[in-house]
Amino acid sequence: MTKPTRGVAGSAQKVVTALLEQIESGALRPGDQMPTIAVLAEEYGVNKNTASKAVVSLKATGVLSGLAGGNTWVRVPPPHKKRQNTRYHMEKSAVHLPESERSGVGASEADSGIPLQDLHEDRADYAVVEAPPEIREALALLPGARVLRRTYTRRHAQKAGASRSISYLPYDLVRGNPDLLDPHREPWPGGTMHQLYTIGVELDRVVDHVTAGMPTPEEIQEFDIPPSVPLIRIRKVSYSTEDRPVEVTEIPLPAERIELIYTTQLERWSPSQGFTGRFS
Repeated sequence: MTKPTRGVAGSAQKVVTALLEQIESGALRPGDQMPTIAVLAEEYGVNKNTASKAVVSLKATGVLSGLAGGNTWVRVPPPHKKRQNTRYHMEKSAVHLPESERSGVGASEADSGIPLQDLHEDRADYAVVEAPPEIREALALLPGARVLRRTYTRRHAQKAGASRSISYLPYDLVRGNPDLLDPHREPWPGGTMHQLYTIGVELDRVVDHVTAGMPTPEEIQEFDIPPSVPLIRIRKVSYSTEDRPVEVTEIPLPAERIELIYTTQLERWSPSQGFTGRFS
């Protein structure tokens, strides 16, 4: 269990300790709504300000969730994810597999270790929209060009924070296959690489642009992010073998629950370039 932040002293610390004991014992379980500040103050014999300080402390350390002035509940622990760039090799190698094999564990499920059927929420929302300026530039599109915007939202448990990614594909590229415009076809066996394969597109490379920043108030609420935790933002740009950018995906990842693993396979020396001597 996460320890409370330092600086909570006296009666407030006693309330923090008592609530932690209830959570650790299972008397309060993830997702359970917490008593109001007034009830906590009465139960522990403290004033409302002291009870409020205890709750704020537990929110700051990710033990409790909830907006100021609203309901508070025991935070549902987020799954720890490992995102590796080797996932792209796995996705491409799966394109030519039979559908029965492509329907197995995909890259996203491998990241979280949670099978699709165990998710509390798995939603795909599609819309054909005019490309936002940054996306239009990344996809090298003309002004006014349209894109297929796909928003994927997943939640592993009730009251848990969501995970979300937004994919943009040039509409003129994907409209040749009506199945690619149908959200009811999700989850697509083999993912986007197989979808692109159905319209004659092979990916050559994927470039991840990784930045970090503080989340917006909406992101804090939707993703259930504790105070002061930044977001890792990945913009994934996929290029075809014709050097055309064919997809941009925006992936926000709360820093407290993600591990980024980047493996770079180095080219080996040829025999003629090998070692000529121990101290050469």
